[in-house]
Amino acid sequence: MTKDDVPLPRLPKRKTDSHKGSFGRILIVGGSRGMAGAAVLAGRSALRGGAGLVRVATPHTAFQAVAAQLTCCLTASLDETRSGTIALRARTEIARLMDANDVLAIGPGIGRHRQTDFLIRTLVRNAPMPAVIDADGLNAVAASIEVLNHAQGPRILTPHPGEMARLAGLPSAAEVQKARRDVAQQFVARHPCVLVLKGHGTVVTDGDRLFVNRTGNPGMATAGSGDVLTGVIAALLAQGLEPYDAAVLGAHAHGLAGDLARDSLGETALIASDIVDMLPAAFKQLQQDT
Repeated sequence: MTKDDVPLPRLPKRKTDSHKGSFGRILIVGGSRGMAGAAVLAGRSALRGGAGLVRVATPHTAFQAVAAQLTCCLTASLDETRSGTIALRARTEIARLMDANDVLAIGPGIGRHRQTDFLIRTLVRNAPMPAVIDADGLNAVAASIEVLNHAQGPRILTPHPGEMARLAGLPSAAEVQKARRDVAQQFVARHPCVLVLKGHGTVVTDGDRLFVNRTGNPGMATAGSGDVLTGVIAALLAQGLEPYDAAVLGAHAHGLAGDLARDSLGETALIASDIVDMLPAAFKQLQQDT
């Protein structure tokens, strides 16, 4: 079943006696030396997406910057490599943190290192909860793609065309762009997951269903925009949406927030934090439309 125009998934109505645990707990594993901002954007967007509690686990070198900016999140400091990425020995602490959370997000600003890549693949394979994988988390998976076929929980991948080319073993992003839907569906047929192929007309597919998003604009082609999407999708998972529905609604809401930011600020000066700032208005509009 492939449709572009389908009713959007809806979040459950919030009960009057709700508490923060009612809306899920998210663990974001990301950040590295020089890329703390990506983890911050993911954490902020997860909160703005409606998650009840968000914890960001990041290496020592990025911890102070992340903690200072995420006053509404919990944070955790992890052992690091000499390059300032998360070290393999941090896996024990991450496993402890996962036990207290419902959803995992891996990749925003996480960087590349042999130890970090191995750690990412271990989490992708063994984490029992739903996980959103983005940025260098995807590049680590691309180097050993079979981990997806042995994953212990649902996985949502959010590649841009360049990352998609690496995941699919294609020579370039241009090859992906020639046949976005076909590339996405063929990949999911080989490697079970929900795929969110970002770009103009973001494609979301789980193999059986396919959605092409129609919100968003060129101003969103800015560093950090994908980190915001990661946080939003994780938040929707945490609130009880199934992985495909979370990916569809997340892509739409993310694009709508970008459109509202464009309408207020224009496309040229739009930055990723503007998208986060417009998420409340985007979700309010979606609630009014349903």
